[in-house]
Amino acid sequence: MALRTIDTDIHAVVPASSIEPRLPQPWKLRFSMGDRGPGSLGYWNPNGVMRRDAVAPDGRRVEGDPHLLARHFFDVHNLEFGILNFTGPALNLGLSPDPMYAAAVATAANDAVVEEWLPVDNRFYGSITVTPNNPEAAAAEIRRLGHEERMPQVLMVSGARMPMGQAWFHPIYEACAEVGKPIAIHPGSEGVGISGPPTAVGYPTNYLEWHTDLVGSYIGHLVSMVTEGVFVKYPDLKFVLIEGGVSWLPPILWRLDKNWKALRQTAPWLERPPSEYVYEHVLLTTQPIEEPEPIGFLHQMLAMFPAEHMLMFATDFPHWDNDMPDFTARLIPEHLRRNVMSETARRLYRLPAPAPMSDNPGPTLLQVSEQQGFKFME
Repeated sequence: MALRTIDTDIHAVVPASSIEPRLPQPWKLRFSMGDRGPGSLGYWNPNGVMRRDAVAPDGRRVEGDPHLLARHFFDVHNLEFGILNFTGPALNLGLSPDPMYAAAVATAANDAVVEEWLPVDNRFYGSITVTPNNPEAAAAEIRRLGHEERMPQVLMVSGARMPMGQAWFHPIYEACAEVGKPIAIHPGSEGVGISGPPTAVGYPTNYLEWHTDLVGSYIGHLVSMVTEGVFVKYPDLKFVLIEGGVSWLPPILWRLDKNWKALRQTAPWLERPPSEYVYEHVLLTTQPIEEPEPIGFLHQMLAMFPAEHMLMFATDFPHWDNDMPDFTARLIPEHLRRNVMSETARRLYRLPAPAPMSDNPGPTLLQVSEQQGFKFME
């Protein structure tokens, strides 16, 4: 039986030409002169960042045009819905030392998404990008767009100068709770701008090391969110860890629960084991899911936490290490596939109920792709 598929992490790109006209002065001039934020640490990735083959027959990049994205990605992979996470300058500026400029660019990019992307295809849903270096402005942006049903999530960088459970971030969480939207973090900015070093022991030497170590920031933020009592203070808040991996979660929760039993006086607001708060409030995305040999080891890890309502499918398209739906579905145990591939995301983002599935499955993904003159690498 065919699976419905909802993709929770698609990296569309809002072009600079859509952001600049929406900026007031002096930010407009600054943006026009090329200020795109703190940049990166400069690690060399032999694969690049974007897939080289995600190009339409006329040479245009698919992720930079909503019509191309709909035709050459959503149609090809039969996606029911997709969450567009725009990770360009609007997101990275969350680590700029200039919080006013960062907030202005985020607002302009969000307006471009609402006005230029969402009307193109009803399958498109977006994320409200906010800047954690300016919590008051971030909260105001969340409330400004809180009525937009097709912007069902708030997104910010995972790179930070302090753990995300601390009071500095609470105005953001308060606004999310007020409008009923989850808050998500996305990796890749660790170590740049006003964030601290990318690992607890400093700066790695190469991309392999840095990329593998990204999970460290997720562990730090998750433990902070729980022990600082964020989920007690905001009992309806959901926290989405995008692109953070999966299999590290059970061991860190075992350690956290064990330590809480001996040290619960240091977090008296936690009335239950920390893992229970995580199970109720935290969600993960599949990409980049671990791929051990044998794959049964992954299945064992998925049985160690309630993956049936915590794990959501994501491609991470068009990044270099993206995972297509058929690939991920094969990795997931059959009894989890329906929830992971679509239904957990449907519930979290309050997406429309599924339409009846046709008895005629139509052409295969490969046939559709070839008919359009467009191919994805396997």
